[in-house]
Amino acid sequence: MSRYGFGSDGIPENGDDAGPAFADGVVAAAGIAVYGAGSADVAATRASLVGAGVPAKLVDKDATLWGPDAEAEAKIRLGWVDTFRRSRELLPRLAELRTELADLDHVVLAGMGGSSLAPEVITRTLGVELTVLDTTDPAQIRAALADRLERTLVVVSSKSGGTVETDSHRRAYWQAFVDSGMSEAEAGRHFVVVTDPGSPLETTGHEMGAQVFLADSDVGGRYSALTAFGVVPSALAGVDVAELLDQAEELLPALSEESGNPGLALGAALGAAALAGRDKVALVSDGTGIVGLGDWAEQLIAESTGKDGKGILPVVIETPDSPGAHGGDVVTVTVGGAQPPAGVPGGGVRPDVAVNGPLGAQFLAWEFATAVAGRVIGIDPFNQPNVTESKNNTTRILAEGLPDESPAFTEGAIEVHGGSGDSLAAVLGGLVDGIDSHGYLAVLAFLDRVGDARAEQSRALLATAAGRPVTFGWGPRYLHSTGQYHKGGPQVGSFLQITGAVAVDLPIPGKPYGFAELQAAQAAGDRKAMTDRGRPVVRLHLTDRAEGIDQLLRALASLPAR
Repeated sequence: MSRYGFGSDGIPENGDDAGPAFADGVVAAAGIAVYGAGSADVAATRASLVGAGVPAKLVDKDATLWGPDAEAEAKIRLGWVDTFRRSRELLPRLAELRTELADLDHVVLAGMGGSSLAPEVITRTLGVELTVLDTTDPAQIRAALADRLERTLVVVSSKSGGTVETDSHRRAYWQAFVDSGMSEAEAGRHFVVVTDPGSPLETTGHEMGAQVFLADSDVGGRYSALTAFGVVPSALAGVDVAELLDQAEELLPALSEESGNPGLALGAALGAAALAGRDKVALVSDGTGIVGLGDWAEQLIAESTGKDGKGILPVVIETPDSPGAHGGDVVTVTVGGAQPPAGVPGGGVRPDVAVNGPLGAQFLAWEFATAVAGRVIGIDPFNQPNVTESKNNTTRILAEGLPDESPAFTEGAIEVHGGSGDSLAAVLGGLVDGIDSHGYLAVLAFLDRVGDARAEQSRALLATAAGRPVTFGWGPRYLHSTGQYHKGGPQVGSFLQITGAVAVDLPIPGKPYGFAELQAAQAAGDRKAMTDRGRPVVRLHLTDRAEGIDQLLRALASLPAR
């Protein structure tokens, strides 16, 4: 594949043209259109997949598709193929519950990774309010607790039932309800639990008097968009989820076909590119109606493929005009709502591949494509062998105490740990200069995703300075997403971790530590996982968050562009 063109696809090689035509490179079905998957490399990969019967076998849930080592895991992880059918059984109960709890019109979702990202995309895309709590930052949690508490319905979502962040949110809300004067029975009415059958959270939910919804146990968290994890909070917030399920059901028959199969085309394009050394995927919203799909696809792709020293690194790009959408080892993929095949996806960016269509079908198409890409690059797309490492580090640190670390120096409101240089600009410049030629830089911010939102501007500034792919992740949210890739994927990452001072901590009821200590332990635990691998890690601790972010953005803006 060339940077912009795909041979016979009709994409002009001249970057000055108005936009790609994507003529015969369009593969479409059920409202989903994949543009730009017709190059010779992709066609050969797709032919190989068809020759092995992959499309029909995957729809039939054949667990042998990823080799004997992956078979046992695949046998219990392929329910996502048709989970939308079982999700329909939840709709009558959800409709009744929404009526019964009509006075609780502020829905808060406490969940991490696959338990929260799909509902966030669904509600943002459809303009429905949902507060997503996927943080351990005390200020962000305090703000959520202070917002319309008496009208709040908390959806506690955890597949395992033991997710430390989600359990901590549940404890904090329960205490807040009781402290407000509610009886335990009244407090229980404010909770809905979504979990797997037999998990500890199922038992806890019933003991609390909460409504309990059991999800499909044969679907992994990152593939759970159309299970109870995606459907329950979205429906309770006011989304007509039946429409999403209809869109997925309409697409399913095409996924077993050898031609006219957008999921196969997308999976072959991603897999073929990775084999050819283009193993970074820039995900760009084209502005045609779907909001935040890149964040959901990021965790799906990174956690599914980043292992055994292999993987596809997703890079979420803010807007079509933001830096970092292109590169010699980058495939640029735009995503958006339904467009006619003659449309020009991507707006201000020239995509290599564009995926357009309704959200419910998008979920299923990307899940199918990720499973296909996993076969192409030779990994098990359903396990996550490295995801517990940082969790174990966190548990140990909470038991033994936070590490005693002194900064190399302090400049203004920023304590600098690691790197080389005697100024903030020098340390940042050295980190950028040290990125591997085929590597990437990840910004990992253990801050308030709402109150400290400006920190996210660092990604674009670093992408300009580095001329390499730069990702941004909010901690600990990214631990349930790109965290697996950082540890299990190609060891070519450099890391900039940002932590911040906590003015007022928030206790976690029933635990000997508060949210501030938990957040600090999570940051330290992941930092250890990176340094143990010999990867470059710089930590910036903001002694004053607002001033520190201003200072950081100024320093990044001063770096020379590549």
